[in-house]
Parts: sequence; C-alpha cells; structure tokens
Amino acid sequence: MSETMPNQSISNDVQNRLQWSLLALRLGVFVVMLMWTIDKFVNPGHSIKIFEHFYAISGLGENIAYILGALQLVLVFAFVAGIKKRITYGLIFLLHGGSTLSAFANYFDAFNNLLFFAAWPMWAACFALYLLRDADTKFTLGKAA
Repeated sequence: MSETMPNQSISNDVQNRLQWSLLALRLGVFVVMLMWTIDKFVNPGHSIKIFEHFYAISGLGENIAYILGALQLVLVFAFVAGIKKRITYGLIFLLHGGSTLSAFANYFDAFNNLLFFAAWPMWAACFALYLLRDADTKFTLGKAA
C-alpha cells in the first residue's frame, strides 16, 4: 500500500476552496491580532490596563508594552506569512485562547459584554488554522508546518 499525501484524496476544486478559506481565516485573525499589536505602540497605557485587569499583572511600564508589542509584531507577521506554522499558528492559538479565557467573568454578564463573545469564533478559527496548517499554503512563505 503506497502512502498518499494528505490532500491527494481531495479533488482539485475542493482543495482550491479549502486553501482560499484558510487564507481568509488567516487574514481575518491577522487583522485582529495586528490591531491588538498596534495598540501596544499607539496606546501603551491601554495595554498596561489590560494586563492589570485581565491578567493580574501590575507594574508593567510603557517600555515593556513596547517590547511585548515588538515581539507580537514579529509573531503576527510570521503567522500571516505562514512561516514555521506549527510554532506561529500554535502561539497565536494559545495567545488568543489566553485572552478569551481571561475575560471569562464578562461572559456571565453576557448582554452587557456582547463583544467579548466575538473572541470565541476567532479562537475556533485559530484552532482550525492550527489543525489544517499543512493545507494552508495559499500565499505562504513556509510550506511545511
């Protein structure tokens, strides 16, 4: 019995639609993550408040916010470029998961915190991208996970 590549059993049409769908998910997650990253540079005080309120990390200075922003910027661009997918997609999934779960108290007052619920489908998109990272090849620099 010969081994087949994971996507050989999928028709070319389905494979093409899958690749475009994964690209759309990757770009959608990228936009959100990029805005969160830019916020660390434009309004570091906001990031400091987020860390204090949601992660119970106080005393974060502006310089630390800038450093975290720079590290996140590298990660976000590596993610959107499809570089080292196992690592970058995994880190994006974990970071967004941490963000989603850190706001857990807000879910109990759902109708006063509806926007927090948008985090769940994005986290699901991050999970799907991680699981399907080998099939996500449209406009990527790194083809292997």
